[in-house]
Amino acid sequence: MDTVSNILVYAGFSGITVFIGALLGNAFNNHIKKRTVKYEISHAAIAFGGGIILSAVALVLVPKGLEELTLWPMLFSFGAGAVVFFLIDRYLARKGGKMAQLLAMLMDFVPESIALGALFASDPSTGTLLAIFIGLQNLPEAFNSFRDLVESGFTIRKTLTLMFLLSFAGIVGAMAGHFLLRDYPDVTAHLMVFASGGILYLLFQDIAPNSRMKNHQWGAMAACLGFMVGMVGEKVI
Repeated sequence: MDTVSNILVYAGFSGITVFIGALLGNAFNNHIKKRTVKYEISHAAIAFGGGIILSAVALVLVPKGLEELTLWPMLFSFGAGAVVFFLIDRYLARKGGKMAQLLAMLMDFVPESIALGALFASDPSTGTLLAIFIGLQNLPEAFNSFRDLVESGFTIRKTLTLMFLLSFAGIVGAMAGHFLLRDYPDVTAHLMVFASGGILYLLFQDIAPNSRMKNHQWGAMAACLGFMVGMVGEKVI
């Protein structure tokens, strides 16, 4: 396959897991009745996603930035990402409402997809690995986003429709990155480091605290398992 076809396939995979995660969330709400089991599974899903996100930052996004950028520009982009995500997260916390969790998911999905498209021209293996990371992290994030939206008042049908449409955001972002940024590896590196700063902020502000379970350590083990998935991907690809 040519580069564009590869991007469509891998970006499609990374995006369709948004819809799959929503379908799993719907099945979970309808078929898992025991409250304790729901509590443990939902928190484990958050932790697993957090482990995958951390592996994406540690194994792909920041190392690529280190290759292309000098120290101060890299630190500036990382810090800018943390500050921007902090401001957005603060705004969403004040605003609340039905879209907060969903927007938080898209805050890392979109910039990573743009970087994915830009990378494929020069480094297909890293682009492939990034697509796998994005797809795996979208799964638990969409799972929890679906449940939050339904609990906020969205109908199941409207939520599933929204998630299905958003699953194509990865393709749009990846194609934009490929055609606009493929000849600018430094800009792509800045974008990846910027996303890393924001993701790390979200990880410690929202994801890790929400993954902790009272009287159980399974959440932490799920996070380790998520990171191990990233390690496997790094070694295989």
